[in-house]
Amino acid sequence: MALSNDQIRQNVRSRYKKIAIQDVSAPSCGCSSEAACCNTQVDRNNVSEQLGYSPEELNAVPEGANLGLGCGNPQAIASLKPGESVLDLGSGGGFDCFLAARQVGETGQVIGVDMTPEMISRARQNAVKGSITNTDFRLGEIEHLPVADQSVDVILSNCVINLSPDKPQVFKEAFRVLRKGGRLAISDVVLTAELPAEIKNDLDVSYSGCMSGASSITDLQNMLEQNGFTQIEISPKDESKKFIKEWSPGTDIEKYIVSSTIQAVKP
Repeated sequence: MALSNDQIRQNVRSRYKKIAIQDVSAPSCGCSSEAACCNTQVDRNNVSEQLGYSPEELNAVPEGANLGLGCGNPQAIASLKPGESVLDLGSGGGFDCFLAARQVGETGQVIGVDMTPEMISRARQNAVKGSITNTDFRLGEIEHLPVADQSVDVILSNCVINLSPDKPQVFKEAFRVLRKGGRLAISDVVLTAELPAEIKNDLDVSYSGCMSGASSITDLQNMLEQNGFTQIEISPKDESKKFIKEWSPGTDIEKYIVSSTIQAVKP
C-alpha cells in the first residue's frame, strides 16, 4: 500500500528526534540501518572522512555537531565565499552549517532549516558551545521554507532531499529563496535501478534511512529544469557503493542507489 506523505514525514521526524536527543557517546545510525551504527564520535568521524570531510574540518566543529549522517560533502562543491548567505536544508546538529559559517565569515550568514524541534535545539546549543554567531537555526519543512524570497546565495543539503515525499516542491522553494545567480550544492542518493518492493515499502528503515526515497537522475534533472534551474550537473559517485553497502547489509542496496553530487544555478 502506498505510503502517505504524512506517514513519511512523521516517521522521518521520529527517527531523527531519537538521534537528536541521544548523548554524543550513544549510537547514531543516520543514513544507515541499526546494524551499521556509529558507536562513538571517533566512529562518526571515520564515516565522515569516507564521505569526503577532512580531519581539519571534523575538528573545527563543536563536539556533538557531527552526528554521523549524510552521504557526501556538499562543502566540497559549494565554493563558498566570504559574505555569502547560505541555507542548509535539513541541518541536523549543525555540522555543515558550522563549516559553512567558517567559510562565509563574519560578514556572511548561514541558515539551517530542520523539521525536527529536537535537532533545532541541539544545533542552537552547539552554536553556543562553539561561540558561532553567524548561524540561525529555524524550525520548518524543506517543502515550505521559513526563508524570504531571493535572500540566499547558496543552498546546501546532505542526504535530506531524498527523505521528502514532495521533491518538486522542495526545488520550487529552493528556486524561490535563491537570489539570481544563486546555486545548489547538494549531496544526495540517486536511484540507479528499480528498488525491490520489500525495500521500497519499508517505512521504518529504508525510507527514513535514505534508501527508498531516492529519485532517478532523469527525474531529478526534470524536476530541476521544470522549476527553472540551469547548468544542472548530477554526478554519481561509484566509490560510494562501499559505504552504502553497509547501510542495509544483505540487501544488495548498493545495486540500486549511489551517492551523487547535484549542482544547479538559478539564472
